[in-house]
Amino acid sequence: MWCYTPGVPTHHPRHTVTETDEVRQALDIAARRWPHDRGRRSRLLMRVVRDWMRGEEGRAERHRTGILRTSGTMPGVFPAGHLDELRGEWPE
Repeated sequence: MWCYTPGVPTHHPRHTVTETDEVRQALDIAARRWPHDRGRRSRLLMRVVRDWMRGEEGRAERHRTGILRTSGTMPGVFPAGHLDELRGEWPE
């Protein structure tokens, strides 16, 4: 699949983003963070997306680490057979 814009070949989907009030505000904040790209709104948008993605990847990794760190640290909190009893309440 080729882009519909002549002279700009790409196999990647293209997206149009309308600069709503929320998008404008996000780009204005991004311009303060990356002032050298202040006049390049599309570049700021990509920076915001990449920054969000890195944050989400880090959040997911911290979540997994927390689960592994605390796994098995509370033996005896639930009585024996509790999980089977709970599963018995679930519809088939």
